[in-house]
Amino acid sequence: MGRVAGKVALVTGAASGIGRASAIALGREGACVVLTDVQAKGEEAAAEIRKAGGKARFQMQDVTSEGEWAVVVGGIEKEFGRLDILVNNAGIAVSGMVTDLTFDDWKRQQSVNVDSVFLGTRAALPLMRKGKGGSIINISSIAGLRGAPRLSAYCASKGAVRLFSKAVALECAAIKDGVRVNSIHPGIIDTPIWGQVVPGTNEPLDLDAMSAFRVPLGVKGVPADIANAVVFLASDESRYITGEEMVIDGGLTVGSI
Repeated sequence: MGRVAGKVALVTGAASGIGRASAIALGREGACVVLTDVQAKGEEAAAEIRKAGGKARFQMQDVTSEGEWAVVVGGIEKEFGRLDILVNNAGIAVSGMVTDLTFDDWKRQQSVNVDSVFLGTRAALPLMRKGKGGSIINISSIAGLRGAPRLSAYCASKGAVRLFSKAVALECAAIKDGVRVNSIHPGIIDTPIWGQVVPGTNEPLDLDAMSAFRVPLGVKGVPADIANAVVFLASDESRYITGEEMVIDGGLTVGSI
């Protein structure tokens, strides 16, 4: 307990899945957490943190809006005077054969998954530098490491997050601002993003069967598996880690990247 005590964290896409688990884990470890999402149920996660004795508040945010980023980070500066942790987690998955995707599909995918990471990082850095450092954690995917059929737009977006993280990590290191930037690459994790039907059927995806067949460890991951890594990268335990990609996939990509 207390691994990030006294730190201020901002977690996007915090209403469910990895974002929710990460926010709760950071709150449990002592951070003051600001949760944002386009879904109002993000307040439930904030309430859970407060019920456990932590400090948290929820704020609605469209992460694709430059203006809303200014409002969110400005509010954090006014309330806390600092920002130590940014978890760029908000994301969507647009699937389909590349010839079936519309340009609007493509732009929406990039806007939510890539533009938001750029906007969030750019908005957070001045405040982190004011506090002499921080940790930016960008949630990518194993789809950002290798291709997958019917996920060309998603793979492109997550690959962009991976290399954007490395580039900004080097920028921060070059000016010695104390900010570290890393990406996390989840595999098959039981979150709402998988809530789609199997192509050509009306059946939902069976993550247990998929994992038993494809994942070396034989089981699917859960949001807490990613949240634990978020806490580590947010804490001073990872003080010497920047520009890295942490793959958490039960061995799915071992030998293929």
